[in-house]
Amino acid sequence: MRLSYHIAISVVSVAIFFIVWQVATMRQWVDPLLLPSLQDIGLTTEELLADGYRQVPLWEHVAVSLARALSAFSVAILIGIPLGLLMGLSEGLAAVLNPFVQFLRPLPKIALIPLAVVWLGIGEASKFFLIFIATFLSVVVGASAAVDRIGRSRIRVAQTLGASRKQIFLRVVLPDALPELFTTVRLSIGIGWTSLIAAEMVAASSGLGWMVVNASSYLRTDIVMLGILLLGGIGYLLDLLLLGLQRFFVPWAGKE
Repeated sequence: MRLSYHIAISVVSVAIFFIVWQVATMRQWVDPLLLPSLQDIGLTTEELLADGYRQVPLWEHVAVSLARALSAFSVAILIGIPLGLLMGLSEGLAAVLNPFVQFLRPLPKIALIPLAVVWLGIGEASKFFLIFIATFLSVVVGASAAVDRIGRSRIRVAQTLGASRKQIFLRVVLPDALPELFTTVRLSIGIGWTSLIAAEMVAASSGLGWMVVNASSYLRTDIVMLGILLLGGIGYLLDLLLLGLQRFFVPWAGKE
């Protein structure tokens, strides 16, 4: 399917979704308290842009959430990818670490909030930890799996030709694993981004996740929906950015 055709279909599907949404609210098929109209959300956006939410400008809520998430993502990727690759290359290391990784990975991160508060307090460190751990564990598992999918015959051929371990890693393992690594990072950042609300439940006073949770306690569904749209939109833009980087750095992906 051509890219332009794909984009056109996506735009039309999104437009239809918003049209149905607006019609449903205009005809009051749904209680406005449960689903505010797009017009109401637009007015709320203007209000928050002008006055902010709880004395904090809307752009600052966005910036704070992005700063928290991107810092945790960066550290998780920098540590998780090398560790995952090492686990994929070393059965002994994988045997040692896998029980801990597989135990923690499916654990709901919201369950770690009490421990995060006890260990790290109610400052930024606990929020960083919750986003980091959600992203890190997925990165480790994905990077390890990327090595497992590499054709072992290629490694044996390289060894037969006298390649050193460094050469095998740089010229065989890494190029073969890069497409999977980018996919892993995309999925892991998506998981980490969803943990933002849990992280911002820890004594926060700003951030999109905090704004959504706080507004819900006052039945401000319009602000909740605006926060959800912003969270989803930013997450989608982050994914598009990573997809662009993948196409730039791994142009051979899917062409074998």
